[in-house]
Amino acid sequence: MTFPVVGMVGGGQLARMTHEAGIPLGIKFKLLSDTPQDSAAQVVGDVVIGDYRDLDTLRDFARGCDVITFDHEQVPTEHLRALEADGIPVRPGPDALVHAQDKGVMRAKLDAIGVPCPRHRIVTDVADVAAFAAEGLPEGAGGDGFPVILKTVRGGYDGKGVWFVRSLEDAAEPFRAGVPVLAEEKVDFVRELAANVVRSPHGQAVAYPVVESQQVDGVCDTVIAPAPGIAEELALQAEELALRIAKELGVVGHLAVELFETHDGRILVNELAMRPHNSGHWTQDGAITSQFANHVRAVLDLPLGDPRPRAKWTVMANVLGGDYPDMYSAYLHCMARDPQLKIHMYGKDVKPGRKVGHVNTYGDDLDDVLDRARHAAGYLRGTITE
Repeated sequence: MTFPVVGMVGGGQLARMTHEAGIPLGIKFKLLSDTPQDSAAQVVGDVVIGDYRDLDTLRDFARGCDVITFDHEQVPTEHLRALEADGIPVRPGPDALVHAQDKGVMRAKLDAIGVPCPRHRIVTDVADVAAFAAEGLPEGAGGDGFPVILKTVRGGYDGKGVWFVRSLEDAAEPFRAGVPVLAEEKVDFVRELAANVVRSPHGQAVAYPVVESQQVDGVCDTVIAPAPGIAEELALQAEELALRIAKELGVVGHLAVELFETHDGRILVNELAMRPHNSGHWTQDGAITSQFANHVRAVLDLPLGDPRPRAKWTVMANVLGGDYPDMYSAYLHCMARDPQLKIHMYGKDVKPGRKVGHVNTYGDDLDDVLDRARHAAGYLRGTITE
């Protein structure tokens, strides 16, 4: 019996966990990784070390793969078109993935299909930023319209490539990268939400419960599933919006739609990610079928699994590196304190502020579930010592 080979471009933790989800199905993985020390390269059997930005490297890697997918969105769009021209299935394809690669392209497409977004436009220099800020002022209002958000259209993640600009003097830095800059209004939001969906090539799609995503310094810290207190109508609206975006953009695989919930009860699309996403890590232990398992099913065009939650509440807390690199020694305390705790480590060197793992907790009492997740993440990091 022959099992398919999934080619995964990128050796980070998303590739590591996607590979893990394919093991029970007998799915073979081939990995294109930057270094042998990358998170997924430590556990995948068939690893090619090379530069994903080099087309010849990509073509050599793709030989023997039944489908190509990704753990990041940085592969040049023209290279993906070349792979498709070679007859290699690429999922998501370049026509979809470009909307996660280029924020300017994303905003233009979402505008065209009527998706609610923050006010935005591409700006060319500091003076243009000032004009954009002033455009947002109500008629007759004083002030200069700041603060605004500036983003490089390509290459940003986890707060990188994003600037909170409080004044005109702060607006010069983003232009030094030499790439187009997107200006967005600073949204006065209640909280950040995420809608995660998965879509297969033949159009089957499933939606996970909408979650609340809590950020610290631009990095996801805690995810609560489902989002506490969200109105049923708003949750359905967010799920339907994510499913519509996936269909309109032709996404195959996992799509995360990051959202703002506003004070007047609206949702606005903040970002898109076309791969398994931090806001979906809770599904490993909290859903009938994880985001990773469904991503594997989708890129192979297998029937998708049930996305429903297993428990009333699931909380994911990221484990960030601190001043205590020996996290393994903390397992004794964490596991003894909470036998239901699920720890997922990425095999990364511990560096301050770096995502090196996450924990999942679940149960019927949200306060208890939150406390258990935060305690475990803090103890592993070393910021909690008892």
